[in-house]
Amino acid sequence: MTPDQLSQALADALAAAVADGTFALAPADLPAHVHIERPRQREHGDWATNVALQLAKKAGMNPRAFAEELARRLGATAGIAAVEIAGPGFLNIRLDTAAAGELARTVVEAGPAYGRNEAEAGHTVNLEFVSANPTGPLHIGGVRWAAVGDSLARVLQAAGAQVTREYYFNDHGAQIDRFARSLVARARGEEAPEDGYGGQYISEIADQVVADALAAGEPDPTTLGDDEALEAFRARGVELMFTEIKKSLHEFGVDFDVYFHEDSLHESGAVERAVARLRELGHVFDADGATWLRTTDFGDDKDRVVIKSDGEAAYIAGDIAYYLDKRERGFDRVVMMLGADHHGYVGRMRAVAAAFGDDPDVNLEILIGQLVNLVRDGQPVRMSKRAGTVVTIDDLVDAVGVDAARYSLARSSADSAIDLDLDLLASAKNENPVYYVQYAHARTVNVGRNAADAGVRREDGFDASLLDDESESVLLGELAQFPRVVAQAANLREPHRVARYLEELAGAYHTWYGRRRVTPFGDEEVGDVHRTRLWLNDATRQVIANGLGLLGVSAPERM
Repeated sequence: MTPDQLSQALADALAAAVADGTFALAPADLPAHVHIERPRQREHGDWATNVALQLAKKAGMNPRAFAEELARRLGATAGIAAVEIAGPGFLNIRLDTAAAGELARTVVEAGPAYGRNEAEAGHTVNLEFVSANPTGPLHIGGVRWAAVGDSLARVLQAAGAQVTREYYFNDHGAQIDRFARSLVARARGEEAPEDGYGGQYISEIADQVVADALAAGEPDPTTLGDDEALEAFRARGVELMFTEIKKSLHEFGVDFDVYFHEDSLHESGAVERAVARLRELGHVFDADGATWLRTTDFGDDKDRVVIKSDGEAAYIAGDIAYYLDKRERGFDRVVMMLGADHHGYVGRMRAVAAAFGDDPDVNLEILIGQLVNLVRDGQPVRMSKRAGTVVTIDDLVDAVGVDAARYSLARSSADSAIDLDLDLLASAKNENPVYYVQYAHARTVNVGRNAADAGVRREDGFDASLLDDESESVLLGELAQFPRVVAQAANLREPHRVARYLEELAGAYHTWYGRRRVTPFGDEEVGDVHRTRLWLNDATRQVIANGLGLLGVSAPERM
């Protein structure tokens, strides 16, 4: 019996009691889905629910009496061994061994689809993440968003949402000007601008811009006038830098559906159209020669200049046009993942959404990530030679590999700062969480290979009642949780829940492995007990693989 089946059995028992007048409730009073959860203490049963406490008052009954009647009805359901009342009206439910064990077959037969659900069905999500300026290699903060953002996209898709991964290409503004000036200075052998960019990568790109121009039969861009040189290095330099960023992300397992150019908002007139729309809605006013958006009407701490007195668009103007563009493209959920220095951005963007008539609690979500610190031998890792001032995506991958990097960055809540121990992440020991989980998967595969060699085949038999050891009950309980973990991770936008779940599942599997054999021992003949355990082994393998897939991490067959 799966958790969904048990939840449905509870719903059916409630509906029957309402239909025969036992519970003085209307059908509309009943929950569409009865929530159940694993008890914290295993001796309390397999599943628990507080639905009696939720409904008793409305039914005009004592919660415990309500629970007792519900328990009586539920106890007659096939597969339920016992229902006990705890405290004022909690129901603790025990499944019989066969009913619990059937989950192993359910998981194996579902395969990669196990865990997928419809919790986010009908939602069209634009998920914008990374969006690093193309002025240098992707640094560790952006790498965290790459891991978390791509994992979140996978989790949302597994929960039924239609997701578009989008990268906002910042190719308009002062940072690009500083980047271009830095390239020109380096190519000409001059000192870098005081507000410019440093690092070996600036020299590499500057040299490449010159080499490309000469190879194309064009003049050496360093010999051009300042304005022409600046434009030449800007255009080709940004292209080279962004190509490198995309390559690094691709090798990290992250690709985007849309690369949206900020400059297009200004060139297409989207900014002017967005401001005009807000003016029509009565939220734009003119003062001191500038054009303002009255964001204080929607909870912002001050009104915002949209068009400056010199006629130039303020930074927020592009943000306004970009939000409207996403909504006009049909996205009902606009999710933006931003760095720790963007807290002040939240209030103004919520105000922008509200000014357009949207509900900021529904249509706009802004997730703020915190810092990542790398340590080795207990000491902070020194800066990258190539980037000069930051640790880059390539530095991290070179140190620990893609799998360890992705898993470690995705396994913690994005709103908490994390320290990554490079020595630990590169080690093959149980304290390394990604190794611990991947080793569990490799062990399930090895058990399957040994079973095949011993003549143990799933298709020759399955008797769920033989999964009667405590370790099997615990492992089955963990497997049953996976669909709920995926749905919760999607709903809360917290893919780290999948990683933490996998670590619990791996622990349950390792314990079971130490207590139960799949292959016969000694002169023992192959029997249904071995075949049934193989089903459980393979169910665990499938769920670990499914979970690692949601994190963009491989499920190795050998370690």
